[in-house]
Amino acid sequence: MMFKTGYQRGLLAEAVARLYLRLKGYSIIEQRYRNSYGEIDLIIRKGRRLVAVEIKFRQSQRTAAESITRRQCQRIERTLRAYLGQLAWQPEEIRFDVILLSPKSLPQHLKNAWQSNH
Repeated sequence: MMFKTGYQRGLLAEAVARLYLRLKGYSIIEQRYRNSYGEIDLIIRKGRRLVAVEIKFRQSQRTAAESITRRQCQRIERTLRAYLGQLAWQPEEIRFDVILLSPKSLPQHLKNAWQSNH
């Protein structure tokens, strides 16, 4: 099935990532979470671990990984810090993961893809 727009490809990539993470035992807390700092594709939870997930779909997983910029990581970190202030529970661990997707490849889950500076 061909998708005409990047938006449609993005929706499919997010659906694949959600299913993949659910199969790995994660609960989806938020999808496309937005606040004044930015957007996080997925916020997931496993036990007392809270994870912000960036989803990248490109023609290869290598180019997907290379498309993640330091500025984007910082924006996700700020967005998650603001989100944490709304939680009724305190996570024991906070992590930033990336799901890399490309045609004809299984999803690649990069756990702890980067460390927060704060």
